[in-house]
Amino acid sequence: MNDAQAPIVPAVEVLAFDIFGTVVDWHGSIVRELGRRYPQVDGDAFALAWRAGYKPAMVRVMSGELGWTLIDDLHRMILDAILPQFGLERLGEEERRELNRVWHRLDPWPDAVAGLQRLKRKYLLCTLSNGNLGLLTRMAKRAGLPWDCVLSAEVFRAYKPDPATYLGVARVFDVPPDRVMLVAAHHDDLAAARACGLRTAYVVRPLEFGPAHPKDVAPQAGNDLHSRDLLHLADLLDC
Repeated sequence: MNDAQAPIVPAVEVLAFDIFGTVVDWHGSIVRELGRRYPQVDGDAFALAWRAGYKPAMVRVMSGELGWTLIDDLHRMILDAILPQFGLERLGEEERRELNRVWHRLDPWPDAVAGLQRLKRKYLLCTLSNGNLGLLTRMAKRAGLPWDCVLSAEVFRAYKPDPATYLGVARVFDVPPDRVMLVAAHHDDLAAARACGLRTAYVVRPLEFGPAHPKDVAPQAGNDLHSRDLLHLADLLDC
């Protein structure tokens, strides 16, 4: 997969972006915030433990064990559960609430804003994240992320990889699924989108889980594009 593949996606109108890990650096942002607030805590371990609770919490919602629950609330449940592991069980309600809001303050990857600005010249840009609307909107405001539209699992009341999320983007913009391209740094997300008829672009984020935990970012068959970052994706899409 390389630059020569760009002509295969001429009909795409909408680029829908996964957010956590793809557009913003959740791990590095949490580590930096922990370093400022609680320097005695291992920020790397804390960030990984918090993120590790993410999928199990969503499974509880998807299975019906929990009713529909916003990611902000799931993050808070996970936070409350892990605080004792890191000697922070004495944090009061206001401190817990403010720490939980770190997910609203995640920093973009260095290429993200400039890459999105270039892509926006040619495509409609929207989020497609399990993050809730308030979280995504505050994040965009702070980081200068130039979305045309903020879409969330909250809109569809379903978490990715439920087909309702991917097909929901096509429905919102009144286009066939193959005119939407999901942009993500996670192959499972892209595979689920592809099963719904969307186009897919992989973004390499080898340090998503921090420099001590590099991940495999090798190309996988099926994706239309494989990009080094969002600036490279803009190159591939002639923006």
